[in-house]
Amino acid sequence: MQLSMDAVAQRAGCSKQTLYSRYGNKESLLRQVVQRYVCRATAGLRSVGDGDVRASLLQFAVDYLEHFNQPHVAQACRMINADSAQFPDEARMLYRDGSGSLHLHLAEWIESACAQGHLRHDDPHFMAELLMSMIAGLDFDRQRFFIPHRDDALRRRRWAEFSVDSFLRAFAPALPTAPTSNQLRSFS
Repeated sequence: MQLSMDAVAQRAGCSKQTLYSRYGNKESLLRQVVQRYVCRATAGLRSVGDGDVRASLLQFAVDYLEHFNQPHVAQACRMINADSAQFPDEARMLYRDGSGSLHLHLAEWIESACAQGHLRHDDPHFMAELLMSMIAGLDFDRQRFFIPHRDDALRRRRWAEFSVDSFLRAFAPALPTAPTSNQLRSFS
């Protein structure tokens, strides 16, 4: 949050004036970067209509884990954590536009999957938070404290599959119940 627009301009290979003319201010630049991440993270969730809920959620989980395993993302998260007490308004904005927005998109997708009968109806916001927590596991904390974590794609994929499959078992649609013998006699 102590981001220098000079440093951003130098890294981007443009002038500071170009940044300000394109983004307006530092907050707008950060917001657009975070929104771009949310769009990428939710790209795999766009296929509820085809009925392959597992494939969509698995793509979301893999993308989520891959994103947070990039060294520059882990470094940015550490910097944001360190600065959030000093810049609480900016921290809340980053949460709202990042994790909060991602949670909302996932909840809306889950709500649609429930309405189509692919998942058991429950609170979609709780379901989204639970799934995101299952996907993250302890890996992000391990990274934050420099402890070995799932640092290769195969381990992340296996964890994503375990998380998604566990979630799908927990929220599997209820099977229609067969009529009891008393109900069958009443139809005769």
